[in-house]
Amino acid sequence: MSGQADAAAAGWKPTHNPWTVAFVVTMAAFMEILDTTIVNVSLPHIAGSLSSTYDDATWTLTAYLVANGIVLTISGWLGKVFGRKRYFMICIVMFTVSSFLCGMATSLVELILFRMMQGFFGGGLQPNQQSIILDSFPPEKRAAAFGLTAIAAVVGPVIGPTLGGWITDNFSWRWIFFINVPFGFLTTVGVATVVEDPPWAQKRKAPIDIIGISLITLGFSCLEVMVDRGEDADWFGSNFIRVMGVLAVVGLVGAVLWLLHTDRPAVDLRVFKDRNFAVGTALMGAMGALLYASAIIVPQFAQQVMGYTATLSGLILSPGGIAVIVLIPIVGKLMTLMSVRSVIALGFGLMGLALFSSANLVPMLDFKHLVLFRMSQTACLAFLFVPLSTIAYSTIPERLNADASALFSMSRNVLGSLAISGATALLMERKQAHQAHMVQWMTPYHQPYNDYFDQAKTVAQARGATEHAAEGIAQHVQYLEFSRQVAMLTYNEVFMILGIGAFLCIPFCFLFTPIRGGGKPGAAH
Repeated sequence: MSGQADAAAAGWKPTHNPWTVAFVVTMAAFMEILDTTIVNVSLPHIAGSLSSTYDDATWTLTAYLVANGIVLTISGWLGKVFGRKRYFMICIVMFTVSSFLCGMATSLVELILFRMMQGFFGGGLQPNQQSIILDSFPPEKRAAAFGLTAIAAVVGPVIGPTLGGWITDNFSWRWIFFINVPFGFLTTVGVATVVEDPPWAQKRKAPIDIIGISLITLGFSCLEVMVDRGEDADWFGSNFIRVMGVLAVVGLVGAVLWLLHTDRPAVDLRVFKDRNFAVGTALMGAMGALLYASAIIVPQFAQQVMGYTATLSGLILSPGGIAVIVLIPIVGKLMTLMSVRSVIALGFGLMGLALFSSANLVPMLDFKHLVLFRMSQTACLAFLFVPLSTIAYSTIPERLNADASALFSMSRNVLGSLAISGATALLMERKQAHQAHMVQWMTPYHQPYNDYFDQAKTVAQARGATEHAAEGIAQHVQYLEFSRQVAMLTYNEVFMILGIGAFLCIPFCFLFTPIRGGGKPGAAH
């Protein structure tokens, strides 16, 4: 009887066209991915509308990322408890409801609570999307299917700030949440119509791993809070941050030890015994960190240093999304001509070069060059997402698809969200360092200082200012220029650091078992 069941499972195919299934589930995941960055540029408006400080308003980001990271890890187990399709639909419906409640929030406390709900239910969308695509396509067609996934995973964070800025500038920040409601309704209908569970993804008895889930929740929530709030709280000079750090270590180390030794874990870490999956997950996390860190740095530079509006700074990112869409078919063809691991190494190499090239910011940089810098960074992601997804799942058995998808998505999202906080903290730290180094030249005992002061004073007097007023204006002009030069050095240095990180990933690409684009192990190339 068991043999007949195995044979039926082996011969299972989706009733509907796999591309229809892939499109519907990707739309649901895209909706959630968009929400990881769409709020960023709207925080000042949210803070003002809800009578809170900007610092307090950033808890709306932290709350979302904490809940999202926890659920990403255990989404495979939740899919077993409810059945994958049912759990996927629950996530879509409740994510939509949470979005509506976020838009209706009348206080910051309400918004943080509803954002946490949004992150909790949104965390199940990406892993289930990937596992549904894995089961709907045969291995030789997965690379093309992952191209559709890449559009959502890469383009979503890219256009999020643009869309969020445009909506906020022209309507209200509340509409960045309300916009999810019609999409949530349509994707719910679509999933109910075309998605079905294979035998191995249907509802079955799955004991609750209370200890494992508790440790995962403790570890990821404390880690995210520590990294996200560390810069403002003076890192380990704060008792709060020290406590968060200790609890994060206890939770994560304890979770790994428990999950490896319990018979029925919330998430099966033994999937990491597969070398391709282990290396692929680590490099996908690195890609996520580079994607999200650079995505937050560019608009921040445009707004704070160049004085761009939220909409204009977001528009710097959008052409990069177009570049990814154009390049994905080309990368798919490239994967049939050379080993996949070589394509991945090429992608990290190009990204390193793009980030190094971006470390040439100057005060008079125009919009076109900012767009080109960002396009060069984003375009490289086309060489990474699809190849990494293809090779990571190439040797994973079907019964582990749910756990593998959960861990794979978790690595990208959690490391990406940590990279956002880390990049922001690094900018602050390096800015202070450069400022401390350069301030020694801001003195009347340094002749270039005197020359610039006299020049600014002369210009002010030529425009009708009195001598006393001109001196004040000259000092202000010097301070602005000093701050601008410090910012340029800081952003250039952070881009260099990110570029070094990309280059450091290249040697790890050759730990993969070489495969071609079809997804099957092959001879070394």
